[in-house]
Amino acid sequence: MTKTKYSEKEKSKEDPKEEMSFLEHLEELRWHLIRAFLAIVLFAILAFINKDFIFDTVIFNPKTADFWTNRMFAKLAELTGTDSLRINTTELQLISIKMADNFMTHVMTSIIAGLIVSSPYVFYEVWRFISPALYEKERRHSGGAVIYMSFLFITGVLFGYYLIVPLSIHFLGSYSISSEVINQINMRSYIGTVTSISLASGVIFELPIFVYFLSKIGILTPDLMKSYRRHAYVALLLLSAIITPPDVFSQIMVCIPLVFLYEIGIIISRRVNKKAEENLESI
Repeated sequence: MTKTKYSEKEKSKEDPKEEMSFLEHLEELRWHLIRAFLAIVLFAILAFINKDFIFDTVIFNPKTADFWTNRMFAKLAELTGTDSLRINTTELQLISIKMADNFMTHVMTSIIAGLIVSSPYVFYEVWRFISPALYEKERRHSGGAVIYMSFLFITGVLFGYYLIVPLSIHFLGSYSISSEVINQINMRSYIGTVTSISLASGVIFELPIFVYFLSKIGILTPDLMKSYRRHAYVALLLLSAIITPPDVFSQIMVCIPLVFLYEIGIIISRRVNKKAEENLESI
C-alpha cells in the first residue's frame, strides 16, 4: 500500500464532525462559544460577589508599600544602598468623579477577572472545536495544548501583575510636570492600567503557541526566524515600550522574557519542521 503523509486510518473514524456541513460546523462553534461565555459569566459573578478580595487584595494592592514586589525592591535598595530602587513608597490617591464610575468599574473588572480565571476552560472549548479537524497523529502530539496555553497565559498575567504593574504605577503615579499639579488619579484610569497590562502580558506570553501553529502551516521556519532575529528583537523592544511606562528599566525587564520566548519559538519551529520533513521522507 502506498504511504501518504497521513493515512486515512490515522483519522478518527468515530468523529461525526468529518461529515459535517459548513452550517453544522457553525452550529458546533456557536455551542462551544456559548459554553465558554457561560464559564466567563459564572466566574465574573463570583468575582462580583467577592468585591473586597478583587479590589482591596488584588487590584489596589500593587500601589501599596506592602505589596510583594514593592517589598522586594525595598530589600534590593537596602542591599545596594540605592534608594531610587524603592517604588510605591507614597500612597497613591484614587478618586471617582462620575456617579456611575464605581458600579461600571465593578462590572467591567468582574468580567475581566472572570475571563482570566476561566481561561483554561475557554482554551479547552477552543481546542475541542479545532481538534476534530486534526489527524490522529497530530492530536497525539498536541494533546497538551490546553495545558501549555493555560500555563503560558496565566504566567504572563502574573508576570505583568507582579512586575510591570508596580513599576508602571510607580512611574506614572509619581510623575509630575510641576509642583503646582497634584496627582489625583482617576480610579478607572488606574484599574484600566492594571487590567490592560496584565491581559496584554498574558497574550504576549502565548508567543510560542503562535509560532507552533504558524510553523505547522508553513508560514514560519526556523531559518526565517533566525535571519530576522535582529528585526524581531527591535519589534519586541518596541512592544515592551508600548505596554510599559517610558523608562528604560521597565522596558528591559519586559523585553528579556520576550526575547527568551522568541528563542524558544525558534526551537519549537525547528522541531515542527523536522517532523514535517520526516513525514515527507516516509512517502
